[in-house]
Amino acid sequence: MENDAILKRFTDLRRELGFTQSEFAKQIGVSSTTADIERGRTKLSGKVVVELLKKYKINPLWLFGESTQQYIETSSTSVIPKVVTVDSAENDNMVLVNAKAAAGYPQNIEDTSWYKELPAFDLPLPEFRNATYRGFQVEGDSMLPNLKPGEWVLAKATEDLKEVSANKIYVVVLQDAVLVKKVISKPNSPNVTLVSLNESYPPYDIEPHQIQEIWEVNSKITFGIDATTEKGLLKQLQESMEELKSQINKTNG
Repeated sequence: MENDAILKRFTDLRRELGFTQSEFAKQIGVSSTTADIERGRTKLSGKVVVELLKKYKINPLWLFGESTQQYIETSSTSVIPKVVTVDSAENDNMVLVNAKAAAGYPQNIEDTSWYKELPAFDLPLPEFRNATYRGFQVEGDSMLPNLKPGEWVLAKATEDLKEVSANKIYVVVLQDAVLVKKVISKPNSPNVTLVSLNESYPPYDIEPHQIQEIWEVNSKITFGIDATTEKGLLKQLQESMEELKSQINKTNG
């Protein structure tokens, strides 16, 4: 009976995290599906318990019914970028994560080779110096009227959740999604609230441990229809940079 309670907690946890049995198996390093674990046919291994602790801060004592505290709270949630990308001269560069790439970003967040597949550029402006920046494409209409679907935001890495301001917009990388939202910390609550500017999308709470990275949006790029591909985007960026440089040279000359 005690074992049934453990399996129920495991199954409820999977559903709470929003994974199918095959998706959850992939997350915790189990072959193909968690169905056999949930039915009690396969033992819940120590390796799985360790993965749940590492990835989702699940308290092993809660899983085995020895504690009511489901999550182990760390003193502060690390939201520092997992990978910093550099160019051939070892200088930081700005990787562009389009809507398609964003679907795989949370799962590949620590894979340096994955980032090399994405286009990257350097922005020679003082606003983009001495910090790590990344470009993300906006998907959906939840941030209208400020951000339209298909536009790009350039965002600066945030090192600590405590730095987040209610007046700014952020790219929030969760375990399974990349979202563009306002982030509100509530007094007397451990949770944070993700808020859309489009009022037809209600705000919702998440727990800090669900956040992998946070990027503070400091500018956006709007392009014409001919820049919907990365090549078009990079071409327009390069043209804009050349124009900017020639204007600076004229001013200085």
